[in-house]
Amino acid sequence: MSNRPFAITLKPGTSLANLTGTWRTERPVYLNRLPPCNNACPAGENIQGWLFHAESGDYEQAWRVLVQDNPLPAVMGRVCYHPCENACNRGQLDSSVGINSVERFLGDEAIKQGWKFDAPQAATGKRVLVVGAGPSGLSAAYHLTRAGHCVEIHEAGPQAGGMMRFGIPKYRLPRFVLDAEVQRILDLGVTLKLNTRIENIEQSMQDGHFDAAFLAVGAHIAKRTYIPSGDAAHIVDAVSVLRSMEGEDKPMLGRRVVVYGGGNTAIDVARTAKRLGATEAIIVYRRTREKMPAHDFEVEEALQEGVMIKWLSTIKQAEVGSLTVEKMELDEQGVPQPTGEFETMEADSLVLALGQDVDLSLLEGVSGLEIINGTVQVSNNMMTGHPGIFAGGDMVPSERTVTVAVGHGKKAARHIDAWLHGASFTPAPKPEIATFDKLNPWYYSDADKTVRPMLDIIRRQTSFDEVQGGLNETNALFEARRCLSCGNCFECDNCYGVCPDNAVIKLGPGKGFQFNYDYCKGCGLCVAECPCGAIAMVPEET
Repeated sequence: MSNRPFAITLKPGTSLANLTGTWRTERPVYLNRLPPCNNACPAGENIQGWLFHAESGDYEQAWRVLVQDNPLPAVMGRVCYHPCENACNRGQLDSSVGINSVERFLGDEAIKQGWKFDAPQAATGKRVLVVGAGPSGLSAAYHLTRAGHCVEIHEAGPQAGGMMRFGIPKYRLPRFVLDAEVQRILDLGVTLKLNTRIENIEQSMQDGHFDAAFLAVGAHIAKRTYIPSGDAAHIVDAVSVLRSMEGEDKPMLGRRVVVYGGGNTAIDVARTAKRLGATEAIIVYRRTREKMPAHDFEVEEALQEGVMIKWLSTIKQAEVGSLTVEKMELDEQGVPQPTGEFETMEADSLVLALGQDVDLSLLEGVSGLEIINGTVQVSNNMMTGHPGIFAGGDMVPSERTVTVAVGHGKKAARHIDAWLHGASFTPAPKPEIATFDKLNPWYYSDADKTVRPMLDIIRRQTSFDEVQGGLNETNALFEARRCLSCGNCFECDNCYGVCPDNAVIKLGPGKGFQFNYDYCKGCGLCVAECPCGAIAMVPEET
């Protein structure tokens, strides 16, 4: 039997003289496109990377890939609003992958198993001051410590966590989860000084011999509005209510509680009031539900728990035991306008949930800083106008979420690390996004999303037990395996099987494939049949 090559040839037996690759006008290439989930993550997680390990059952490795970007996965798995899932291509096939659910599972598993972070790099001798132990400060401290720098966090409050502790109720984020993930960061060697308020950042840097500083002060100051009120009217702000829930003396709100505002904080306070025993918790909001800034699933959960919402309404006056409310209507531009129609509502207390500001007093007298609308302006490298002072989280113009703050901490740490070495950090250019049209969904079977269990309504209304449960190992594994691996080869062997020229070479498990261009005719079958869009045709080199 003659020793013939596997490729189809112009003349059998003489294919080395007539290589079929010479027929091509285009050639296939393997590539790594950017998964849309990764692209949408404010914390910059390599979501597809850690899902790859999770779907093989290697949960510790999945967790280790995850924490390369985010040191708080058990927290994030509870409080992140998962924009990754909104971007997930699987949502166009059946329903998006439960990325947030798997992240929580990995975070909880790490706490249960006692997994620790890898040891930091060799010490650099550089000292960095982090102001604020919220999500952004903790994230920055973690990444800077991993890079070998000596980091001190100065926190004005009595406990670490920032708005994760003092702004997110326990029914959404149990404190043992937060404490465990904070402690793991401190175990890396981060120094935390509580009840330590920075009065002047330049003086503190000088006194502590710090080479750089990262400002991550949270928005703890409640915004106010003028509402005519009687002397004995009970008006409090949402931040104070939620903060007081961390102490032994719980707030006295009464049986009928009205919350003024439309954000997630308003929802949290109303749900907290119900758990404190209020028979009525009513949110007054001047727009419609479609315009409400609170996330829709949180609004739905609040309604399930008996919270009522009075739409297109604004509070005009507060007296002891009652409020005067004016009805609003939308004009042609969708802006609410007063109607002159009033009604009276009974209320034991009024809680204002109108947003928060950041205390910027520590920056007084610092040269080069620019502050606009209560936020510190920073350049692309997260540095303020004063050399060596960086800022992120609630202090800078951005969406105020835990995930965004964690992302700011990582980004700032990378730039601070480069600055301390007299260099600049340039992120790698983003590849092309693996959009749904790049996939071959025919190959993926239907698999409905696993829904996390919810606590029953009675316990939700009467306790601060965690509202939403997590996945177990079985359904976490199932959920991870729903990932389509958009844009990145997962070695399904389709290209190897469909190539008519046997021009695809297997390099071994975990090593992928390569093309033998001597025999590849450029037919494009491999591209057409690749499930995840990890092959593209490019013009033949001339």
